[in-house]
Formats: sequence, structure tokens, C-alpha cells
Amino acid sequence: MSWTQQDLAEKLKVTRQTISAIERNKYSLSLKLAFQIANVFNTKIENVFLG
Repeated sequence: MSWTQQDLAEKLKVTRQTISAIERNKYSLSLKLAFQIANVFNTKIENVFLG
């Protein structure tokens, strides 16, 4: 996959800044957002937190 932060943000209905903060571990994920991320990447939710 070759998505930009903006692409992922649009899929998750969040801002690009939120994606950036998640990547830098500066954002505490809600369970809802974590499940959405797992769904987008077709992975288990555990991988979102351990990734």
C-alpha cells in the first residue's frame, strides 16, 4: 500500500494531523478508531496497538 497520511485520514474520517500524531505516538487511540484502523489494514486490533 502506498497511501499518504491524507489518504488514510480520509478513509478513517479524521484529520491528517491526527494520523501524524498517531505515527509519532502523540495520540491516544480510542477503541473505535483502533478498530477502524484494523479494518482498513485488514489486521487484528492487537496489531494496531503492538504494531
